[in-house]
Amino acid sequence: MTTLERLLIKERLIILIKLLVKISLIIQEKDVPLQTQKSIYRMGRILAIDYGIKRSGIAVTDPQRIIATGLTTVATPTLLQFLKDYCQKEPVDMFLVGQPKHMDNTPSQSSAIIEPFVQQLAEAFPDKEIARIDERFTSKLAFQAMIDGGLKKKQRQDKAMIDQVSATIMLQDYMRTL
Repeated sequence: MTTLERLLIKERLIILIKLLVKISLIIQEKDVPLQTQKSIYRMGRILAIDYGIKRSGIAVTDPQRIIATGLTTVATPTLLQFLKDYCQKEPVDMFLVGQPKHMDNTPSQSSAIIEPFVQQLAEAFPDKEIARIDERFTSKLAFQAMIDGGLKKKQRQDKAMIDQVSATIMLQDYMRTL
């Protein structure tokens, strides 16, 4: 097992423990209706998108929103169709789209490319929530995670893998706020 895999497992266990504590506290409250208690266990996935001009990295949570996992990298022109197909097969409640920013917190040039996609996404999935998350440094963090995980230089040059890991990092960051 690589160092990266150990780190991911450790982080996922911490998230799992936090979620279990939250659930047990909610259920222990006497004022929580039974229907609310049941709905806690029936959540849809959160799907994160690291949008790029050529390709986009995709990561998803499990249905209980405990673990974030890289799913795939998709050619950007086919991204909406991929998402439609995926949502037919799996319950997705929410999309998380990276929001590129400069160090001074102003939108970067990439924002002009991403905003039309976010509009198309909202039109294609009017019943799904769309959240945005700061994606600064996710590519650098992904690359460093790949180095720490012991991937060889040739494997680290796979830009599709970097996009997928970046989407996973964004999703994990978002899940920490839940």
